[in-house]
Amino acid sequence: MSAGAHGGTFEPFFLPAARGERFCIYHPAEGTPRGGIVYLHPFAEEMNKSRRMAALQSRMFAARGFAVLQIDLFGCGDSCGDFGDARWELWKEDAALAVAWLRLRVDDRIYLWGLRLGALLALDFAAGAEERYAGIVLWQPVVSGEQFLTQFLRLRVAGEMISAGAAKTGTQQLRGELNAGSRLEIAGYDLASGLAQAIDRLKLSELAPRTTAVDWFEVVPEAGRTLPPASRRVADAWLERGANVKVHTVAGESFWSTIEVAECGGLLAQTCDALAASF
Repeated sequence: MSAGAHGGTFEPFFLPAARGERFCIYHPAEGTPRGGIVYLHPFAEEMNKSRRMAALQSRMFAARGFAVLQIDLFGCGDSCGDFGDARWELWKEDAALAVAWLRLRVDDRIYLWGLRLGALLALDFAAGAEERYAGIVLWQPVVSGEQFLTQFLRLRVAGEMISAGAAKTGTQQLRGELNAGSRLEIAGYDLASGLAQAIDRLKLSELAPRTTAVDWFEVVPEAGRTLPPASRRVADAWLERGANVKVHTVAGESFWSTIEVAECGGLLAQTCDALAASF
């Protein structure tokens, strides 16, 4: 076990998996475990921007009696594989692997916690799982996989404009190349056609959990702001369909996309409070 600079112990290790190993960080619960939490990180560079927040939240969860397992998905972070070989179904298998490992150490009450595209992964994984989860925590879930992919493709267009003074391609042309089976290099990441098409089909509105309680956290620029319209429409649709979802807004910076590493202390505290209230 190692000790963090801000308190708490953690154990980094490699978990054997299909096509190599997955790098994990385990934060054991202090005292008698109240439950376990599997963290599913966001996509590409958003993962790196969010590492600090994920670590801080994991330590706070552990201090409150929740064991946390952070897993780097296939082709991401320090796990085996190339990002260009990653596939959505393989990432769902990684989620199942993480849950199985954690369940051996925590008898009951397993939660899923996902950030941005990782939130959609948590929901999609839970929808196809045979077991029920104690709850799902969503941090800033992506509303539309199609829109998210378009924004990612724009990084390629922007890069061309910077290097050549003009864009050689547009997002529609890039989509066409992906749909034809090509692999594209975007902002230092190789994006495979199969992964792009899977992301393109994702819609938060279609992933409302049927039986699992959800705490949905949205970071807004200032206190008093409500959910953005697109997110509000999805949340309202979920509620109309009987989903057990509580929406929380927290004032802070968009730490997953800021240039410098940023923190959102209010999000950390409110997430802990919401999980404690689930008992």
